Amino acid sequence: METGIEAVGEAVSGGLMARAVEPEAGEHHGGAGTCLNCGAALAGEFCHRCGQKAHVHRTLSAFGHDLLHGVLHFEGKIWRTLPMLAWHPGRLTRRYIEGERATFVSPLALFLFSVFLMFAIVNAMGGPFHVGSGSHSSPAEDRAKAEREYREDMANAQEELRTLDAELQGARAAGEPTTGVEQEIAGVRLEMKLAREAFDMQTRLANEEEARERSPSASRTAAKDSEAADANEIVSVDFTNAPRPIAWFEEGYKKAKENPKLLIYKLQSNAYKFSWALIPISLPFVWVLFLHRRRYRREYKAYDHVVFITYSIAFMSLGFVALTLLRPLPGSQAIAGFAILLGPPIHIYRQLRGAYALSRFSAAWRTMTLLFFSCITSMIFMTLLLALGLLG
Repeated sequence: METGIEAVGEAVSGGLMARAVEPEAGEHHGGAGTCLNCGAALAGEFCHRCGQKAHVHRTLSAFGHDLLHGVLHFEGKIWRTLPMLAWHPGRLTRRYIEGERATFVSPLALFLFSVFLMFAIVNAMGGPFHVGSGSHSSPAEDRAKAEREYREDMANAQEELRTLDAELQGARAAGEPTTGVEQEIAGVRLEMKLAREAFDMQTRLANEEEARERSPSASRTAAKDSEAADANEIVSVDFTNAPRPIAWFEEGYKKAKENPKLLIYKLQSNAYKFSWALIPISLPFVWVLFLHRRRYRREYKAYDHVVFITYSIAFMSLGFVALTLLRPLPGSQAIAGFAILLGPPIHIYRQLRGAYALSRFSAAWRTMTLLFFSCITSMIFMTLLLALGLLG
């Protein structure tokens, strides 16, 4: 069941998306000479009061035309916006703030589009990095693999021992010192002993795992009993006679422990619904970067900072999408690592310098500070998501 806070999050996200993609009013036929939206007298093709078209349609073909126009119009604007966002983010931010609103996609519309696209792509492909294959080998396969590797190691060690033994015999025949060769032989034999012990341990673990799989009911019962005992012990130690806030956390903790998959689902869902919260969370941290100079406080308003933040988050989201789409290609892991390491500081630096007309040094130290602040805002956002997940 959704909580009231989650409903508010959905309402805000839905309202923002509706405002971003529906700039025009509704459609009806009406009386001549008056606006169907506000009732004002018409003096042209558009209402001078609300901006609605004087002549509106109510046909399926007109709806298709409006849909196609909206898609192509958005596409045309986005192809003007994305190159600027990637290569000249500061210039894009400054031009939009100074009034070029019809030329580019608004930061809010681009933010909503990028967040929606990112969650859709990540849910389908799993992100730019290969976390794991998701398939587990059987105990018999593990045992066979361990035996194969052990036999290869032993064969290599035996070959090395034969070579060293020949060197030892030659050194003795020539009357040369043999201490170094004897030490190498002792080291190889020690490696063989350790490899044997490791092989025995791997075999034993595989046998135990196979035995557990053969009798799953007993092992699961024992595991559940152990988890229940651990949970009771934790609760009795940490939460007995605790104040109300801790008791609330205890209840959420119990639910999460009983169904961790549900908690993960809630975190993912809330991350999408409340992604807009990153903007107000980040605003004070960007604002404080320009607090020490009166000129900055007078010239740059909160609106400027919001546009900067929203375009920046949109770029990071779209960049994450691009890296995820490159995942099947060879070398994509290295590319993603370098991009995540170098992309954000370079982009933030260029956007700061262009949007706020900063010098190289001013943009550099603000970039480093903003990267640190971004870690704080991420922790605040994750704490918010965790609290919402435990509340549900």
